[in-house]
Amino acid sequence: MSIRDREALLRAALAGVPEYHAARFELAMLLLQQQNHAAARAEAETLLTHQPDHRDTLKLFGVTCIGMGDYEPVIDLYERLAGAPQSPAELADLRLWRANALKITGRTDEAIADYRAALAARPDQAVAWFSLANLKTYRFTDAEIAAMRAAEARPGIHPMDRVYLGFALGKAFEDRADFAESWAFYARGNALRRASATYRPEVAEACAARIAEICTADFFAERTGWGVADAAPLFVLGLPRSGSTLVEQILASHPQVEGTQELTEISRYARALCGADPACGLPLHPEALARLTAADARALGERFLAETRTYRRLGRPFFIDKMPNNFWHIGLIQLILPRATIIDIRRDPTACGFSNFKQLFGTNNQEFSYSIDDVARHTRVYLGLMRHWDAVLPGRVLQVSYENLVAELEGGVRQMLAHAGLPFDPACLAFHETRRSVRTPSSEQVRRPIDHAGLDQWRNYAPWLAPLRAALSED
Repeated sequence: MSIRDREALLRAALAGVPEYHAARFELAMLLLQQQNHAAARAEAETLLTHQPDHRDTLKLFGVTCIGMGDYEPVIDLYERLAGAPQSPAELADLRLWRANALKITGRTDEAIADYRAALAARPDQAVAWFSLANLKTYRFTDAEIAAMRAAEARPGIHPMDRVYLGFALGKAFEDRADFAESWAFYARGNALRRASATYRPEVAEACAARIAEICTADFFAERTGWGVADAAPLFVLGLPRSGSTLVEQILASHPQVEGTQELTEISRYARALCGADPACGLPLHPEALARLTAADARALGERFLAETRTYRRLGRPFFIDKMPNNFWHIGLIQLILPRATIIDIRRDPTACGFSNFKQLFGTNNQEFSYSIDDVARHTRVYLGLMRHWDAVLPGRVLQVSYENLVAELEGGVRQMLAHAGLPFDPACLAFHETRRSVRTPSSEQVRRPIDHAGLDQWRNYAPWLAPLRAALSED
């Protein structure tokens, strides 16, 4: 039975028996699977009016809040649940989840305390060790490194726990300038994670070729005037770890712009229109874009503006969608939102590639990053597709160099604001003072002034990155 059929059956059951709580809980879970967080949250809230202390429903509500980027409520919620844990394992999870929310909202010291509390409740919770490393600012003690090394070497450890510990130890030894040991752990963690990944570079290469074949200059010229002429959305895209969180933080510091998060709406529309390759989740049939009508494009543009309204809590006229992978969907964005701003943030390919290689991403995100060969091929696909968009939609996308932005902040800020049709505001130069939730791995960095130190970190690993640099020099 399809998800849609299951949803229809559950809604029919609830129409007849609204107090059928098990069905409502299942419906909320189903909506979560479809990333419809607002609707899932509404169902959870209905359940809580009848069962205000139901633990599973409270946890469900917490997940829906996180999906909507609303972290403040879950901090108190998880504290409440942790007050009467049902087991040490549950306590460890609750402390971990609360720590993640504290990190995202900028309460770093409290987050560290909760990560440590999670480890006190369950010392073998490898994800808590990784989460401390993923703060980027935490420095492990000798005793902590010894504990992680012992856990990572333990026979019978779950493969994903070994991955978490590999990345955590890689960061620990990087901070100590022991780059050979650091690389060994990064490489080990990546190899294990790559073994379970479904990403295939040849699929991405074929997808980019099909998109370029369909989305020509004539294709767009014939569809001039389509979509919704609303300039509110600002799309920040590119490769992960390229500086997009910095750009988002700068723009979100402007009084007319609201930062949201990495929104999934555009990719969901693309999947519904074009299907999704089972290995990579990329558009399976980009030619479906040619079957869109002007009415379809306008409806999708209106739908995007309506569905993203739930993430906009400040009432500002502009908002940011910082999903890096939207570089695949610039053609769709052009059709449905022709006045939206698009900014492509670029970083030195080797620096960006290494930054991806040493970053463990959540769930199945960015699976190209766990192999040097995959990183190189994916980077070349991205660069080639961006050249295509620049050729068929000249001037549509503003390319921003991360290195130039770090070197000359004000000039880069003025360039981005001008491209978005916004007046200059000095608050954008003091971006690190802006208080907002940031859920990416760069959350701690963008709460500090510009730091030049990270530009050449990859050079510490130059002997091991020679194959990546050679592969990227061919592009």
